[in-house]
This record gives sequence, structure tokens and C-alpha cells, in this order.
Amino acid sequence: MIVLLYNPIAASAHPMPGTKVLIDVCETAINAELLIPTADLAEASGIDVDVRTRLSGEDTAGLVSYLRGHLRPATPDGVPWIVQISDMRLDYADQMATGSYKDLVVHAVLTPPTGVDMRRFVLGYDAVIHKVVTHTAIVSVRQDWRAGRVDAGNDARQVGVVHMDAESMTVPPLSVDLTNASAWRGFVGMVILGGHHILEGTDHLLFLFTLLLPAVLIAKAGHWHPDNRFRRAVRHILTVTIAFTVGHSAALVVSALSRLEIPARPIETLIAATILVGGAHAVRPLFPGREAVVAATFGLIHGMAFSFSLAELKLSTSQLALSVLGFNLGIEAIQLLLVTLALPPLLALGTTRAQPVLRVGGSLLVIIAALGWAFDRLGFANPIARAADRGGTMILPIIITAAAVAVVVLAARMLLRLNGPQSAR
Repeated sequence: MIVLLYNPIAASAHPMPGTKVLIDVCETAINAELLIPTADLAEASGIDVDVRTRLSGEDTAGLVSYLRGHLRPATPDGVPWIVQISDMRLDYADQMATGSYKDLVVHAVLTPPTGVDMRRFVLGYDAVIHKVVTHTAIVSVRQDWRAGRVDAGNDARQVGVVHMDAESMTVPPLSVDLTNASAWRGFVGMVILGGHHILEGTDHLLFLFTLLLPAVLIAKAGHWHPDNRFRRAVRHILTVTIAFTVGHSAALVVSALSRLEIPARPIETLIAATILVGGAHAVRPLFPGREAVVAATFGLIHGMAFSFSLAELKLSTSQLALSVLGFNLGIEAIQLLLVTLALPPLLALGTTRAQPVLRVGGSLLVIIAALGWAFDRLGFANPIARAADRGGTMILPIIITAAAVAVVVLAARMLLRLNGPQSAR
């Protein structure tokens, strides 16, 4: 019975939450975020933060001193790293077994000695565990550019668990090996991240597609009329897509490499405004024949928004240069795929009676979504924005289905044209 109580394996079934150590691997240091349950921390440190709603200066000083004594990264041969605790705060977390509980969230910077391989080290950590023997600390890598882990939204990769050894009643350090990494893996990770970003960027796609709608139309007397010239449609689509690409690529490169600190809310609100303009243009021609110019101009705004994803990674200059290239390639690859899929439906519907109804109806939905996003990004949360965000997950299935149906329709039309002269004979 005593062995079961002190056996760390049993901790996995213990209902109390453990510590989480989340690692972000940077170029010259490792940023660590520690999430420590305050109930166990109070028992181990003697600082009763579990009853606090905010930390006092005395609490902070005491906790920093305590954690410095129990967080000891070192090289494999025992040379200690520098530990700097940057900030800490109290937060609430949820666990299925225990419900809501309070965490101390600690941010620390772990810096290796000069010239040392920082991707292989020993993490000495026994905070809380030295007193609460059933407590464990799960160590995971959340972000590591050279390993291709560039999306902080993904689940962290667990690299080990720190726990009390039942036989020696000591807390062995955890050996961490992150050497399976390269610049190539970082580049590929950024290509994938760029592809995911454009797929999840409903607002970017809606803006582009609204400008593509006039590809099969021509403006006359302030109204849209069908125009079934295939070459003109393809030329229009290519011109608008390339212009949008040039615009957002230029803004992405400049804002990312210059590390401009651009406020997110105004840019995101302006993006909603570009969608509103695009939707209105699809209903009634506002700038016929100048869609490419508008796409390039508004593309600058969208490119600034793309740079936010890179700014969050806090990369070195060399990593950032490769990341901009890879991220942009991922965006362009998926964008080209989606535009290619959108071409058949545009051509199939261009001269049908259903075209005006679908175009105007779809454009009105886009305008409503843009208004919802604009108010939401100005600080007025609303159900329209939430519905538009959820609806964005359906864009890819809808485009693929529409493309498949359109290909069948276009093929049937071609067969009818070919068989028409033969029937006349």
C-alpha cells in the first residue's frame, strides 16, 4: 500500500492536477511557461497563494526565490544554465476530474552558457514534487522552429515527465534531446503553417472570391451582364489573383522583416472593410476593369495581417527570412488551388439564369458577414461574426463540391455542342 502511495506511476490516476512545463525553443535561449497548481504549491513553498486573487510584491519575491532553487537546467556534463524569471500571475484552469482550479503561471527564460548546444540539456526540476510526492511535472515542447513546430495552437509534444523516484525518494533530472532538427524542417513547417492560415482565413478568401465574381461578367450602364468569353474570364482571374498576391506578399515581407509593431485591431477591421467593398462591387459595379488595382491595394492590408502570425514566433533574422518565404509559398499554393477550383463554377454559372440570384444572394451574405466582423473587431461582439467564423470551415468542402458539379455541367455542354452538328445531319 505504501509503495502505491509513493509510486509515481500511480500519479497518472491521481485526481489532482500536476504541473505543466511548456517549452518554446528560440535561437539562443529557451522560454518556459510553468503552470503550477496553487494548492500543492502553497503546501510545498509555504506561500499560501491558493487563497490570493492577485500576487503581492512579497509573494512574488518569495516565489521567485523558491522557484530559482527548484528549477536548475544544465548541460549534460553539469554546467548550469542561467535562469531568469520574467513574470508570474494567477489564472484558473479546468480539469475533467477535478473541475476548476487555480494555477500560478510563471514565465522563465533559460539561457545556456556561451558555445553550448542548447538543444541537448538536463532539466533539474523538483518544485512542489520535493514535498508533495504524488505530484508530477509534464514537460512538453510547444514551439520549436527548427523542428517544424511553428503553430502554437497545436498540441504540445511531450518530451518527459518529472516525478519522485519511489526507491530512492529523490527527483531525478529529466534529460531533454531536441537535436532532431534543421532549418529545412523549419522551412517546411512554415509552408504548412501558411497553407493552414489561408484555409482558416475566411475573410481573406471571401475578399479574393468577391473580386473574382466579375470574371464572367461585363459592366454596362452601371449593371453586370453575362460575358461568356472564356479567355477574358481566365485572364481576369489570373490578373486579380496575381495582383492580390503581389500586394499581400510585399506587405508581408516588409512588415515581417522590419519587425513593425502594427496594432492588430485596426488592420483586422480594415480587412472587414475590404470584404464589404468587394461584396458591394459584386452586386453593382463600383470599379469595373480595375479589380486588379483594388486587389493589389487591399492586398497590402491583408499582408500586414499575415505578418501577425510570424511576429508571434519571435524568430531570429535568418529564421525569419526563411519563414517569410515558406509562409508565403504555403499561402500561394493553397490560394492557387482554391482559385483553380473556383474557375469551373464561375464559368458554368456565368450565362445561366441562376447566376444573378446566386451572385447577389451570396454577395449580400458576404456583406452581412463583413459588417459582423467589423463590429466584432471594433469591440462589439455579435452572433453574426461568430456564425461567419464557423461558416468559414465549410468553404473548402463547398468549393470542391461546386467544382465537381461544374466540371460535369461544362463537360455536358461540350458534348451537346459536339453532338449538335451531327444531329442536324
